[in-house]
Amino acid sequence: MAILNIFKKKKKEEKQPAAAPALKIEKKEEKTKAAKKEIRKETEAKPLKKETRFKDAYRILKSPVITEKATLLAENNQYIFEVEERANKTEIKKAIKSVYGVEVLSVNIINIPRKARIVGRKKGWKKGYKKAIVKIKQGQQIEILPR
Repeated sequence: MAILNIFKKKKKEEKQPAAAPALKIEKKEEKTKAAKKEIRKETEAKPLKKETRFKDAYRILKSPVITEKATLLAENNQYIFEVEERANKTEIKKAIKSVYGVEVLSVNIINIPRKARIVGRKKGWKKGYKKAIVKIKQGQQIEILPR
């Protein structure tokens, strides 16, 4: 019987004068418009993050390379890092920017191949790696070794 009561309620609402439902519709439209305005205000009020930190920077940058050539290049605002073998230039650029907070101008990548080594009678391989030469903006610097 409860199912039939649902139909009865609908019939009662239909019998009401035509002006009343129109008012209800207008109120609903006003409510939805007001709700949309509130949602817009909430989204506009939230400030956008100016600089997001690259979350996988620790996976991409393994270590800085400290050699005689690397120290000479540091004078020209170029720094050398050992990086993940699957990393590309854009990922390296984002990682350097997020970790050190400097503007990266260019990234050059060098793949160092593995090399055969013989120790006594044993033969083996020296592991290969990938390194990146990162050029940063003039006037900025990266402190690799803390003083």
